[in-house]
Amino acid sequence: MSGDGDISSVMGFSGFGKKARTFDLDAIFEQTRRTAIERSQQVLGRFTNMMSCSILSPGCVTILKQESESSSDSDSDSDSDSELIGPPLPPQHTAQGDADERLRLPLPPGFTGSTAQSDDDDEGEEQDDDDDNPVKKIPDTHEITLQHGTRTVSALGLDPSGARLVTGGYDYDVRFWDFAGMDQALQAFRSLQPCECHQIKTLQYSITGDVILVVSGNAQAKVLDRDGFNVMECVKGDQYIVDMANTKGHTAMLNSGCWHPKTKEEFMTCSNDGTVRTWDVNSEKKHKSVFKPRSFQGKKVIPTCCTYSRDGKLIAAGCQDGTIQIWDRNLSVHTKFHCRQAHIPGSDTSCLSFSYDGRTLASRGGDDTLKMWDIRNFRKPVNVATGLTNYFTMTDCCFSPDDNLVVTGTSVKKDEGNGKLVFFDRASFQKVYEIEVTNASVIRCLWHPKLNQIMVGTGNGLAKVYYDPVRSHRGAKLCVVKSQRKEKQAETLTQDYIITPHALPMFREARQRSTRKQLEKDRLDPKKSHKPEPPVSGPGRGGRVAAHGGTLSSFIVKNIALDKTDDSNPREAILRHAKEASDNPYWVAPAYTMTQPDPVFAEESDEDEEADKEPEWKKRKI
Repeated sequence: MSGDGDISSVMGFSGFGKKARTFDLDAIFEQTRRTAIERSQQVLGRFTNMMSCSILSPGCVTILKQESESSSDSDSDSDSDSELIGPPLPPQHTAQGDADERLRLPLPPGFTGSTAQSDDDDEGEEQDDDDDNPVKKIPDTHEITLQHGTRTVSALGLDPSGARLVTGGYDYDVRFWDFAGMDQALQAFRSLQPCECHQIKTLQYSITGDVILVVSGNAQAKVLDRDGFNVMECVKGDQYIVDMANTKGHTAMLNSGCWHPKTKEEFMTCSNDGTVRTWDVNSEKKHKSVFKPRSFQGKKVIPTCCTYSRDGKLIAAGCQDGTIQIWDRNLSVHTKFHCRQAHIPGSDTSCLSFSYDGRTLASRGGDDTLKMWDIRNFRKPVNVATGLTNYFTMTDCCFSPDDNLVVTGTSVKKDEGNGKLVFFDRASFQKVYEIEVTNASVIRCLWHPKLNQIMVGTGNGLAKVYYDPVRSHRGAKLCVVKSQRKEKQAETLTQDYIITPHALPMFREARQRSTRKQLEKDRLDPKKSHKPEPPVSGPGRGGRVAAHGGTLSSFIVKNIALDKTDDSNPREAILRHAKEASDNPYWVAPAYTMTQPDPVFAEESDEDEEADKEPEWKKRKI
């Protein structure tokens, strides 16, 4: 024992030589499982009693159950019996069921189930109603307004991730908007004119979002990167070649364009030269393929809009003669689908849009209609909506992300109402909802499937974004929560401080202790603050002329150049000092007095004088 005492004194604890305690892990796990089940039942019973008592009259008595839990105490061997507080239970609940059942009070008449269950059922039914009603999914509770300019916003583009928006208009400008970088001031971070003095007609990001297609009023489409720098420019064709398939590019104004939905390098454009051309970003010297729309008589027609199908296998174009022509992307000779009376001839079809399932095509016509087509039966439209005024050749139509709604905008004349964003049910084609956007035409509309936000371009230079804080994601929600940055008003008047730690003390500059005080001192210094000189009063001082101006040139103009002395006889004015100069020579004559020869003139005789007096004919005879 003495050895154990020494060890305990050295180590600081005792108990050496005792047998180690053994544990049964299976028994411990089983005990833990039972304890967890019991506690869960207790919590559930209390919650049920509270919900039951909450719907009774205010005079009801709440029954509480108190159990002493001794599982945490290892020395306790017996659990305390459950104890009831309050009046006795009704007879039908005295000895029935387990402990949880005894705690429940009878429900009032008319209640057949659990209140919590009924609440959950009601919420589920409301959620089902919202899912069945597509109008509830329209994100229009909030909006932000982006000021593009004062003229029509004719193009909108949003990258696939929804981080950047690009707008273009009739003012030739393309503006870039970054939702994550903007604050509540909602200012664009870049503005440029990629096509000089040509109106922007189409802007679209590629499927990867790294480049932007710019279609303007000239014959050459451009591709820009995310920061607005030029990546490629399509070549212009030869306008003197009759067959447009033999030219390398478009020869007339472009009307529309779009990217391929699957191939990131391919895009398509249509032009007034009567062709639809596909291009490759890596090959800007020549088009990839040419599609030539033809009328019923085989004549050339002008395509006003074009688009790819969702899988990229079909190419559709709307033409000025009212037809909609669809080709197989790999077969450019003959059309696969052709509807000759889709819209009124002479009205420009402004937009074609395929549904997400790829079976339905929506067309927005210049004849104030919106039509739905089933490409499997392309002879007549499935549904038609009329009375939708359209004054622009680029008015959009698009499908909602769930394919249940079709959206388009309406045009109005100046001061004759508000432009609207109209929603139609795809199945019944009934107008289910509309949004009054502004007192100008609604031209462009874009419903982004990832953000669940609607972008709208109007005729008065506005780009509006509609969103729902609950149903929408990111996008406009990122910039509305940022406070507007305050502009720095302080002027930087102080000079840069040069740090020279190894310089001698006599050459070392004093450390600036307070920038604010130094700014105040520099503000009082007339040289550092560039204080303007006050006006001179009086004859002038410091080399400055005061009379009628502060510069010497103004003084000269006033006193010399404007002196208009008018002598009546210029000869007398020149020779008025001649007599004095000859009598009293001062400048030139004294210098030549020593070397100037005396003038010697020959004397004229009388005979010479008489000869001079004779007539001229006598002189000739002689």
